[in-house]
Amino acid sequence: MSFEPEAIEAARKAFAGPVAFLKSAPALEFLPNADVPEVAFAGRSNVGKSSLLNALAGRNALARTSNTPGRTQELNFFDVGSPLSFRLVDMPGYGFAKAPKDMVRKWRFLVNDFLRGRDVLKRALVLIDSRHGIKDVDREILEMLDKAAVSYRIVLTKADKIKASDLAAVTEATIAEARKRPAAHPDVLATSSETGMGIPELRAAVLEAIG
Repeated sequence: MSFEPEAIEAARKAFAGPVAFLKSAPALEFLPNADVPEVAFAGRSNVGKSSLLNALAGRNALARTSNTPGRTQELNFFDVGSPLSFRLVDMPGYGFAKAPKDMVRKWRFLVNDFLRGRDVLKRALVLIDSRHGIKDVDREILEMLDKAAVSYRIVLTKADKIKASDLAAVTEATIAEARKRPAAHPDVLATSSETGMGIPELRAAVLEAIG
């Protein structure tokens, strides 16, 4: 989908100001005050979420990238703007096959309670690896968002890693699935944190979500 040039420029300016890590919340009692709109990022452990957050903010080390998928088991909050305009929430990665069952259970409770109880959460961006498309493990989080009635948009990552024809096919298939889901935004964004593809549009999508 395309955004107007004015929306792209407004989003560029919004992310050109201060973007800073605020805190990690291992449980709901550690959440920051719900005083500004929030946009959350969800994705399986190796989808490239940290790299995309860094590209979005134009910083190299805003979100920590890890070679150990599933390491982040907390909600990480980032303040955007001065004065504070909105927050980004990096949700713990899912789909970690080697994680202990009690860790997976803890993840489900934390994420589910956050999604259901956070009034300032305006949208979730669900990151899907464009090389693989939507998997069953991704459908679990989509179901969770649908049940919590949290508006979400699907964002394809690593779009530079596949041929244009394959990207077009996976985008079409992803759009078709999104349009069947009650809380999903009907449009899908394709991005690459390495080449910058789709990053201006992703910034605009964040700004659009917070209204």
